[in-house]
Amino acid sequence: MESRERPVPIHRIEYDVNWPPGHVTSYLIDCAEPVLIDAGMPGEDSERRLQETLSGHGYSLAEIEHLVITHPHIDHIGQTEAIIEAADPTVYAPASVQNRFDRTLDDLEATVATNVKRAGFSDAESEFLVTKAVESLRRNRELLAPSAVDVWLEGDSTVEIGTTPIDVIHTPGHQADHCCYAVELDGERLLIAGDMAIESFRPVVLHAGMDRGVEDGIEAFFTALDRLAEQSIDRVYPGHGPVHTEFSETIERHRERLKQTLVATVKTVETAQSPISGADVAAERAGSRDTTYIAAEVLATLEYLHSEGELDAIDEAGVRRYHLPEEQ
Repeated sequence: MESRERPVPIHRIEYDVNWPPGHVTSYLIDCAEPVLIDAGMPGEDSERRLQETLSGHGYSLAEIEHLVITHPHIDHIGQTEAIIEAADPTVYAPASVQNRFDRTLDDLEATVATNVKRAGFSDAESEFLVTKAVESLRRNRELLAPSAVDVWLEGDSTVEIGTTPIDVIHTPGHQADHCCYAVELDGERLLIAGDMAIESFRPVVLHAGMDRGVEDGIEAFFTALDRLAEQSIDRVYPGHGPVHTEFSETIERHRERLKQTLVATVKTVETAQSPISGADVAAERAGSRDTTYIAAEVLATLEYLHSEGELDAIDEAGVRRYHLPEEQ
């Protein structure tokens, strides 16, 4: 893949979001066969921002030849349909998205309802979490229609996009299907990281939400960090926050933050007067904020600690409650 007239640059495209840090990014690889990685937020404002930024770099939306998705969250797939309509690019997405999107809404609803009940959330919280999960699946598979994907990407593989080899690194934890993409450009090894290796953020464990696999979120995140730590990366292009060169430091900082979360969760359980539910732990962590936004992370943390023998659990009236092992 060759630049038109100069060494291959990557151009950053920012879209507004209403959560910190106030933006999400996609990246244009400026080359003979232009590659766009991630598709920003839905909506007319985001489409206008995409078109204006491309125009500023000498492109129209119709010239995008390849669209690569890191993971199926709304802020990374929002303009997929508009890009396909304008450019008919080759579309690439993580392979496991196929199975995730091939769910009946009834099955998803039943699974999430079981998990939130077992976690001890109130009826109102449970209804919110179930509704959110169903609406997210319905919306996301409309934004990223599986039938529109031309190439399904497997982790630990290399794919030719245009004439450039890109290494696919499956990095679950933030989102179960998430992939980062490593590429050699202009003498540097770059990581287009999506929502991983974000220098200014703590690791956010959403993984499978409250669906099947919620209990695997922490272990999956550690696995992703291990895979990334094996890479030699000169520069990181993340989905949020600034482009940075602190790759190794960021990976280790995220690992330490996850460990701190585990320690803090054990202390929360330890100070409880009796065995404590996931909903109770979430309430302690959230303070005055809404507890549902950290529901999946808290449940994943508790189940990881249980699997490691640092917590025991009992089931009472359909609710799982956690306590320290008796010998402690």
